[in-house]
Amino acid sequence: MSLDGKVAIVTGSGRGLGLAYAQELARRGASVVVNDVDAATTADAVAAIQASGGRAVAVTAPVGPTETAKELVNTAIEQFGRLDILVTNAGVLRDTVLWKMSDDDFDTVINVHLRGTFTTVREAVLHMRQAGEGGRIICIGSPTGQRGNFGQTNYAAAKAGIVGMVRTWALELKRAGITANTVVPVAATAMTATVPYFAAAVQADANGEPMPAFFRHDLGFGTSDDVAGLIAFLGSDAAASVTGQVIGVGGDRLQIWTHPEAALTAYREGGWTYDALVQAWPTEFAGATQSVGERFPELPEEFRPAAS
Repeated sequence: MSLDGKVAIVTGSGRGLGLAYAQELARRGASVVVNDVDAATTADAVAAIQASGGRAVAVTAPVGPTETAKELVNTAIEQFGRLDILVTNAGVLRDTVLWKMSDDDFDTVINVHLRGTFTTVREAVLHMRQAGEGGRIICIGSPTGQRGNFGQTNYAAAKAGIVGMVRTWALELKRAGITANTVVPVAATAMTATVPYFAAAVQADANGEPMPAFFRHDLGFGTSDDVAGLIAFLGSDAAASVTGQVIGVGGDRLQIWTHPEAALTAYREGGWTYDALVQAWPTEFAGATQSVGERFPELPEEFRPAAS
């Protein structure tokens, strides 16, 4: 099943994961609107897609403002005549601990990731509903939004918020035949390249070598291309029944994340008073509390960075 005749927008697709998504969609037959904030970067991305026989045009603008969302959708319609797939990938990082995070650090990340996803999806859906031919909304999440991560208050809030919006959109858009899903990629990127734990895998990828099996299988950590296949699948007619899901992918692993459910339910006639909780918490509730942060297996010795 191909994407021939389909038209896609991929935000933040000038390089990295976003470029891999755009290239895979084009390789499968879709025409693609590439987006980034740097004109040379978007031009290079379009040229790479065209050199491989694909169709692509560029929109150079920051994601977040409604004006950018309108430009992206209008470009898809004007250049290719329709819009079928939207992938919201654009993002920035401003990592620091809570007590050092400035208003600008917080607002910048929320504006690009969360508001940018909202404005772009809203504009795309306005067109898709009017066209009456369904559509595919694919929003990029993160393990940080699922479990939290030290130093990423802003990023965690944005990515968790995206998941909440996607679940809501899956309900609201069902009658229009528009699916909405979140993809949680785990891959070698500019961000993971700075983490010593991933150094051996990132170096292997940079050298054009296969990643060690520990990273691909045990950790579910891979390349951009390992994620791109899921993006294309969710954009296709084969995924018409898949909506409201959070799907993790990396290396050799694919995961469907659970939606939050109560881990324990207990009742007490008259309600849970302070005294009742003091007495009952250690025996009734403490065993059901949930962990936070990502949990990684111990790094095998052969992949540990050399001591400096």
